[in-house]
Amino acid sequence: MLGEDHSLVNEFPDHKDKIIELNNADADFAAGAKRYHSLDSEIRNLELKNAPIDDETFHQMKQERAQLKDRLYKILTSK
Repeated sequence: MLGEDHSLVNEFPDHKDKIIELNNADADFAAGAKRYHSLDSEIRNLELKNAPIDDETFHQMKQERAQLKDRLYKILTSK
């Protein structure tokens, strides 16, 4: 679905408290979460505005977001 919110809290609602905790206590997690949310916002804006972007660049952005999501989830579930 276009323009869907993929924020970490939306993706992992059961881990909301842990996300907040790690954002405040773990610099690596916080940096990854910041990049993840930045990418998610940019992707959502491009989708909603039907902005011109080549498919390869758009695919790379989505791929990076997915990889960050996986990495952040591993941190969430290991601590």
